[in-house]
Amino acid sequence: MQSKPVAEQLPDLFAPRPIAKGFVAYCLRHPTLSFGALLLILMLVLAVFAPWLGTIDPTELAPIKRTREPSAEHWFGTDAVGRDIYSRVLYGARVSLLVGFSVAVLASLAGLIIGLLSGFLRKLDGILMRVMDGMMSIPPILLAIALMALTRASVENVIMAITLAEIPRVSRLVRGVVLSLREQPYVDAAVAAGTPTLSIIVKHILPNTLAPLTVQATYICASAMITESILSFIGAGTPPIIPSWGNIMADGRTLFQVKAYIIFFPAVFLSITVLAVNLLGDGLRDALDPRKAKLT
Repeated sequence: MQSKPVAEQLPDLFAPRPIAKGFVAYCLRHPTLSFGALLLILMLVLAVFAPWLGTIDPTELAPIKRTREPSAEHWFGTDAVGRDIYSRVLYGARVSLLVGFSVAVLASLAGLIIGLLSGFLRKLDGILMRVMDGMMSIPPILLAIALMALTRASVENVIMAITLAEIPRVSRLVRGVVLSLREQPYVDAAVAAGTPTLSIIVKHILPNTLAPLTVQATYICASAMITESILSFIGAGTPPIIPSWGNIMADGRTLFQVKAYIIFFPAVFLSITVLAVNLLGDGLRDALDPRKAKLT
């Protein structure tokens, strides 16, 4: 019996891979991650295309149309000064997502640096961690309110205030990971070989902290959006002229019993967005955990 040529027996390295099939299988293995990402993408689309999806200028005052019920002209109704709630909710998504993503990135970077230095350099550990412990003794929302009381109301100051309140959580997480990695044999071998400290941190320690840091960043993003809404609701966040979900709910709190829709719609959008980010974080935790799943 004549055998096939060797070239025909080897796998075709340039054959097209079933990418679509693999992607669908991955989504089925991680439905929480897929659903959370889909919801978050939807909110991002609404925020990016708010100028085109919105029906009316969100800052336009129309006292003659104030507190109108949801209708074909005003899908979510109007507030106490006649502003269109639907347009304001869409533009409010921009503020909340901007604050959430900015705080997640800034807090993760600052906490990563502090955690790496504290976990690997014993001389700095006591000093840095006592500062972080002092900051963690104050609830994040109270610390953010105190910081906003010292500055003027603006989106930038809200981002900085919430970031400072979230840094201790990230630094403690990274420090714990670094302390466990520092005792690994390959790190001891690198130290014995005379490898510079910076090189050990960058090549051996840093890559192993990215997975838990990414998951933590999603929870910080969700927490930051809630904190921003609380600050705006009590008048210590973004200026009232800027439409945000917290400001919209603050405008409708005095009319809540008779015009509940003023608070209902921004609260629903905030809840969906926070749910999406939390689902994304849970999915990433499961996907990045080698004990639960293997990425292909």
